[in-house]
Amino acid sequence: MSRSAGPDRPVRAETIGSLWRDRNFLTLWTGQAFSQFGAQVFELALPVLAVLLLHASEAQVGYLTAAATASFLIVGLPAGAWIDRLRKRRVMIVADGVRAVALGALPVLYLFGHLEMWHLYAVALVVGVATVFFDVSYQSIVPSLVRGDQIAEANGKLESTNQVAGLAGPAVGGGLVALVSAPLAIVTTSATYVISMVALIFTSDHEVLRDRSDREPLHREIAEGLRWVFGNPLLRRIVATTGISNLFSTMAFTLLPIFYLRILGFSPAIMGLLFSLGAVGGLLGAIVTPRLTARVGEARAIPLSAIAFSVAMLPLPLAAVLPQPGAFALLVVQSFTMSFAVLVYNITQVTFRQRITPGRLLGRMNASIRFCVWGVMPLAALAAGWLGTAVGTIATLWIAAAGAALSALPVALGPFWRLRELPQAQHTPPPAATS
Repeated sequence: MSRSAGPDRPVRAETIGSLWRDRNFLTLWTGQAFSQFGAQVFELALPVLAVLLLHASEAQVGYLTAAATASFLIVGLPAGAWIDRLRKRRVMIVADGVRAVALGALPVLYLFGHLEMWHLYAVALVVGVATVFFDVSYQSIVPSLVRGDQIAEANGKLESTNQVAGLAGPAVGGGLVALVSAPLAIVTTSATYVISMVALIFTSDHEVLRDRSDREPLHREIAEGLRWVFGNPLLRRIVATTGISNLFSTMAFTLLPIFYLRILGFSPAIMGLLFSLGAVGGLLGAIVTPRLTARVGEARAIPLSAIAFSVAMLPLPLAAVLPQPGAFALLVVQSFTMSFAVLVYNITQVTFRQRITPGRLLGRMNASIRFCVWGVMPLAALAAGWLGTAVGTIATLWIAAAGAALSALPVALGPFWRLRELPQAQHTPPPAATS
């Protein structure tokens, strides 16, 4: 396993290489590959279950998406402060267990003929809360697993896996839905969370818990995390762009199942294939990000990628006026472009956040940012449901696309163009890892 070399201990030559040689990181990575694949199946199966089996309206689909994302608005900030007091790997293990059990309830209810929409809302909310704790810990644990100079490589590998899961998961999910029905396909996701939990049990980290004397009342620790994020002018702009983008993209994505399955007439299998083909762009983005940032500069990659994903949603509602083959082709290109740009943006800005933030603040930094940029999502989902009912799905998609086009402005008008490279950490870095 990887252990700390410490600032005064030499790092052996064989540890300087790629993370492919780090068995400890590979254990975590394998578990996450399974859970991300399962999450993709669930993201396809849940709306199919709501729209096709339970005949959900636009408003009900909005409620479902709001339930799935409300947790970042409700518990996002205190979760970060709590996580900074706990061992992040253990938090992730518990969160995986909660998600596995909650999802397992859906196929049981379906088999006994008792499944209703409110069950979907409840499970989505529970899974969402567990995901808050898992994701904030997940984004905060990387510096305690690898050396500081390996953080970008680790994020790239984890994001690449996410995109591979996005490539295979929806297509497999569509096939499973067609073969065994949406509720039973969710069993796959529950099983992958169990695999992730086992992998985390066998993963080691060198996280050092904060001394109890360093703790302050919860509200002060939450405020410290917010001050850290909004006290940095670059982070402020990143949060603004990400929040605006999430607001309008969530409005669109909330109604995508209705748009694809009812208006365009796609089957669940075709919808899954569409998601999978679009994810190729994300995989390519994860692969080329290191070369792209080396060529154009880490700082400049942020506004460039933001401009690309901000305009990528504009073709989405145009698919409604095309015949099915043309609509499918347009949506593949649109999804590919957006996935590519989002991955370049995410890898670059997440690596920057992790690099400049002191270890004691990592959980609160990530939770503060998630609170702001994901907290808008349940509000956007409710707005999508209301607008979809009032003016129709296609008109709501146009509103969302127009709003998303403005999301790049905070970073595009900021100082990123002048910097080329983003600032380095100004605090003591986490201990280096050796084998």
